[in-house]
Amino acid sequence: MPTSLLSDLSDAHLKGRRVLVRADLNVPLDAERTVTDDTRIRASIPTLRRLTSAGARVVLLSHLGRPKGSPDPAFSLAPVGGVLAAALDAPVRFVPDLAGERAVAAVAALGEGEVLLLENTRFEAGETANDPDLASHLAGFGDLFVNDAFGTAHRAHASTAGVAERIRDAGGQAVAGELVARELRFLGDALADPERPFVAILGGAKISGKIDVVEALLPRVDRLLVGGAMANTFLLAMGYGVGASLVEPDRVEMARALMDRAGDRILLPVDVRVASDITGSASVGVSARVAVGPADRTADIGPATERPYAAEVLAAKTVVWNGPMGVFEMTPFRGGTVSVARAVAEAADGGAMTVLGGGDSAAAAEVAGVADRLTHISTGGGASLAYLAGAALPGIAALSQGEAG
Repeated sequence: MPTSLLSDLSDAHLKGRRVLVRADLNVPLDAERTVTDDTRIRASIPTLRRLTSAGARVVLLSHLGRPKGSPDPAFSLAPVGGVLAAALDAPVRFVPDLAGERAVAAVAALGEGEVLLLENTRFEAGETANDPDLASHLAGFGDLFVNDAFGTAHRAHASTAGVAERIRDAGGQAVAGELVARELRFLGDALADPERPFVAILGGAKISGKIDVVEALLPRVDRLLVGGAMANTFLLAMGYGVGASLVEPDRVEMARALMDRAGDRILLPVDVRVASDITGSASVGVSARVAVGPADRTADIGPATERPYAAEVLAAKTVVWNGPMGVFEMTPFRGGTVSVARAVAEAADGGAMTVLGGGDSAAAAEVAGVADRLTHISTGGGASLAYLAGAALPGIAALSQGEAG
């Protein structure tokens, strides 16, 4: 059965009700604790606007960073509240408390259409352990639960899976918010019934971190384009030298087995950009994959690889991309990733469905200046990987099933 959605609920159903919303407001802060990228905050706005316009009393939960299960001012959500209020164009009250008396009083005082942001969920040790007592306490703040934090959906935490289960046990509903519904729709469509040709692009550092994704995608794709340091393990399996590059020798047999199964569906770099040191001021050369020197470090796909990769993408009707082609955050090594990003955008312009998963891929699209041309950019790195790999997401599995009403 399909996951229940916020969009299924009428305004009359929401008016006056306390709605507990798990959002993903885990945004970067600078040394002055100023928000430097509000992408995730803006992504939460459609759900919050829907709820406030319907007259719901909104209690907002989120984590920020990785505190050690106790209060830490460096990870307070206080700076986020002001940015959220500006984006929502409505007041957002912040309470520096999550499960104590101040939080209880603030929730009780909420009026219709008002938004209350509670403190970082990870200030409580029971959050990441999905402690049932913490989940029950938080569930007491809402008559209805909305999960709009796709970035944490692959974690069984108290504020995600635990709260959803307890609200359902009490007879309430737990539904997917606008952002989560969008993520499930695009990622699900890409996997369930893709329009062909279907091209997947995988990059990043390690094949071991994406082996489940490779295994899940191989039977479905028409082409799998591999870049990043994970390509080195495949090249080593083919008998090519990779110099001093990052590689996983213990995964060579796995890579060889994957290539045997994939045949010509898997494409690997024919050339690479190399340097003696991976730095922002490095002197970069280009080497054919047969000629990488013993002191070379590969840090990007090369120009001769960019062309066939772009051709495959431009011929595709569905494109899923996770992971950069190189160390794109350093200017000398971003050419391959930018080339792929532009090809994906051009494919989208031509009507292809293009889905990006993972923070690095999203950042690469921003660097290339094409983010606004793509069909969908996922807000969840680990969650999108898990979903692409076919894994159940605890934060989604705990929601109500069937049409909400």
